Amino acid sequence: MGNILIVDDEPTICMVLKRSLERQGYHVTVASDGSEGLALASQLHPALIICDWMMPDLDGLEVCRLVKANPELSTTYFILLTARTEVEDRVSGLDAGADEFLTKPIDTHELQARVRAGLRLYQLNQDLQHQKRLLEAELAEAGKYVLSLLPDPLQDSRYGIEAQWRFIPSQQLGGDCFCYDWLDPEHLAIYLLDVSGHGVGAALLSVSVINLLRSRSLSATDFHQPDQVLRALNEAFPMSGHNEMYFTFWYGVYDLKQRQITYASAGHPPALLVTSDQLIPLKTPNLPLGMLAGVEFLSRTQVVPGESQLYVFSDGVYEITNATGQLWGLENFMAAVQATAKTPDPLAELVRLAQGFSGKTHFDDDFSLLAVRFPS
Repeated sequence: MGNILIVDDEPTICMVLKRSLERQGYHVTVASDGSEGLALASQLHPALIICDWMMPDLDGLEVCRLVKANPELSTTYFILLTARTEVEDRVSGLDAGADEFLTKPIDTHELQARVRAGLRLYQLNQDLQHQKRLLEAELAEAGKYVLSLLPDPLQDSRYGIEAQWRFIPSQQLGGDCFCYDWLDPEHLAIYLLDVSGHGVGAALLSVSVINLLRSRSLSATDFHQPDQVLRALNEAFPMSGHNEMYFTFWYGVYDLKQRQITYASAGHPPALLVTSDQLIPLKTPNLPLGMLAGVEFLSRTQVVPGESQLYVFSDGVYEITNATGQLWGLENFMAAVQATAKTPDPLAELVRLAQGFSGKTHFDDDFSLLAVRFPS
């Protein structure tokens, strides 16, 4: 049984309450005023407190406020003991955080019944907190697994191609994932997906898609052809089979010999190709994947000049708001990409600008940003 703390400046009341509850097998501690009650509460962490409303020094309302404001005591069930019967008094008690009231003179049967009910609710709350901690631990492990799938930075001495990324996960488990890998010695695939929503379901769908792409397990699909990849993924992951979740996607294949990239996007923000004198959005007018079966997907090809950089990202990098609710937006992000492209560490600069705008180090959505630098 949980510990019970009685706080009352009347010794007779304390004795009656203590004896009545101890006969029921409860462990009871008594405090003679509000200050002593707060000190004992911090020390003992009782499951339930019965506190007199009218006391010198700290009254019951103030004790209740202070107990409920303490994170370590906030779930303690708090019963105010009072001779007050007016509705306004009850409202004041509830506003202070009281869970229940006992009216003087005290009926021992009512006392015991309210204590039993209070302890049941306290135990239920403790069980929920325990389950919450277990779930948070599982989500943390799932988040670590998603991070483990992200690629190592790429610095290919053969061709001078470099790739790096920044990923800042949201506080909720999200559905962003990305990768780049060589399809053969002359073709580099680059891709990023963003599953709708958050939580375990979004993360599992994201992981499933990335694992299929990395293992190239989509049947009858030429991974050099972005439109075929999108078509195969669209058929493999319909919304109806994945809790009505869809995902946006960008997929490109860089051809070393031709110095061009063939790409397709599905409801995804445009990738940005930054050359020496311009910024070129790379996007195709395709639906997000999983929404509608049997649709065809378009791909396009773009020549890649020497000393260019390709930025691929999710909408979490620009759908960022500041303290006043102002949105950073895609146009401002594109301008930032162009302005920082020639700095020593463009991705770090973009993260700094995003965090400076929002005033936060983490965002409401996953912040996924990768950059590929092509040689001269």
